[in-house]
Amino acid sequence: MTRHSAMAIRIKLAIFFFIAAFVALLCRLYHIQINRHDELYAKAKNQYTAVVTSKGKRGEIYDCHGNLLVGNIPCTNITADPQYFKTDAQRKAVADYFAKRLHLDYDTILRRISRRTYTTTNKDGQQETRKLHYALIAKKVDYRLAEKIKKEVEFHKYSGIFFQENNQRYYPKNELLANILGFTSIDRDKVIAVIGIEKFIDKQVSPSVTKSYYERARNGRKLPYEHTKIKKVKDGLNVYLTIREPVQAIMEEELDKLMKKWEPKAAYAVMVDPYTGNIMAMAQRPTFNPNDRGNMRPQAWRNRIIEDVFEPGSTIKPIAIAGALDNDVVSPDTKFDCGHGSWFYAGKILHDAHPMDILTVFQIVKKSSNIGTAKIALLLGEKRLYQILRKFGIGQHTGIPLKPESRGIFRKLKNWDSLSITRFPIGQGLALSPLQLVRAYCALANGGTLVNLRLIDRLASPDSGKVIKNPYKLGTRIFKKRKTCRQIVDMMKSVTKKGGTATKAAIPGYEVAGKTGTSQKVINREYSHKYYFASFIGFVPADNPAFVLLVTLDEPKRKHYGGTVAAPTFRRISERTLRYMNVPPSDKRYQYANR
Repeated sequence: MTRHSAMAIRIKLAIFFFIAAFVALLCRLYHIQINRHDELYAKAKNQYTAVVTSKGKRGEIYDCHGNLLVGNIPCTNITADPQYFKTDAQRKAVADYFAKRLHLDYDTILRRISRRTYTTTNKDGQQETRKLHYALIAKKVDYRLAEKIKKEVEFHKYSGIFFQENNQRYYPKNELLANILGFTSIDRDKVIAVIGIEKFIDKQVSPSVTKSYYERARNGRKLPYEHTKIKKVKDGLNVYLTIREPVQAIMEEELDKLMKKWEPKAAYAVMVDPYTGNIMAMAQRPTFNPNDRGNMRPQAWRNRIIEDVFEPGSTIKPIAIAGALDNDVVSPDTKFDCGHGSWFYAGKILHDAHPMDILTVFQIVKKSSNIGTAKIALLLGEKRLYQILRKFGIGQHTGIPLKPESRGIFRKLKNWDSLSITRFPIGQGLALSPLQLVRAYCALANGGTLVNLRLIDRLASPDSGKVIKNPYKLGTRIFKKRKTCRQIVDMMKSVTKKGGTATKAAIPGYEVAGKTGTSQKVINREYSHKYYFASFIGFVPADNPAFVLLVTLDEPKRKHYGGTVAAPTFRRISERTLRYMNVPPSDKRYQYANR
């Protein structure tokens, strides 16, 4: 082989290897630029872009006249990008600054901003280590304080610190209506509605959320990303309740006095417009302050008014007796022998609170005779008694937009025993929620129409001003005869007059129709002689009611009769509410004094 031919071979080999390397490089570049474009582009973009989530304000909640019950106050979340802290000295300086400035734990902040990577599982099921670009320093920092800190951070030239404007839920009236309004919590920057109206209408009051992408400069400043299309965020809908704040305040003040005097385990009060079903006020004790989460207890924020049930006792008697009047089984003057306070039926003895003999139906209501009511129910019969109780909504939901709502306890007719017909009409053996009882009395107050209870009046968009009304639902007529309601209301008026069981519920100048209720609590399947529910429910003015009001105590101490412990609070709430609503007395002698 000549020298020239050997050189030619070497040149050809060199060219071959050069071409092979060039082809391999092209294949590699093709694989990187084409096949792995999306993967590598995403990684690269993650290095120099930041994602900022923006959202509007959560809808606010008002009473029917526009008084704010739940609002939002501006706040700021302060975060950091750990990738900007290159040395331990930088991390310690930042942690020390925020620990002292915001009274936070130094070690917690240092641990968060020192974590630079995290492990995740990709689509192929393999674990992958990625750079961490987010660390929470503090959330819900007062907006004005955050603005001062932002200037100080710029002065100290701390890179990678970000300030995200946000809103914090605020309850300006503290405990007022707390159990009904409910509250929200935060889980990883996501708002979680826990209970009450906040939870029921969470979808409507939640704002829209948008994501905006920014390029990060070397000093951590955000620059607009040229391909970002920023959508305008929308605030959640505002909610207007049927509640009247001044009436709610009156009710809660009087409940606090009741709790102090009688020291019950719990207490409820509910006020409703009997013609519309609008809930004007409702409160319970114990309660809580949604602004103070440190002292909240589940037993305080649980909504007892819709979840709890109790035997209504004598408060249910007017309903059963009204059914007998409407079916012409009795008249107000029909007489019954009440056996001097003791009556034996179906193997059991039924007692009255006081010995009574011959009473008319009118007197049976006034004196609250168990025996007289039971004998009226026997004449009415099981089927008609069952039907009348169902017509008044016993064992049914009330229409209130809160969950969970109890249906109460009311057995089907086929499951009644021989005693049921004598016990159900006196409020034993069945159980109602406070709302069910109030709804039933609305029908007595408005002339015999069952209404659905309303708590939400309307929704309104803060962006467009559009109003969405919550329509009234027409109720069904209960009575066959128009005079039935007039007859039972006249009997219920006598309850608050001389000789009745609730003279302490009487309001000077006004006719008050109502009924007391004192029921033994069931403990270990037996009626207790120590623990009671004590109630008074009524409406005023009796002939043209402004409202129906229930007051109930669970296990009051020292005394337990509804006419003694519940009726006085009914009177005080009613008096103050009538004055606020400027309802004139029916007795002309009191009209000037009421002004």
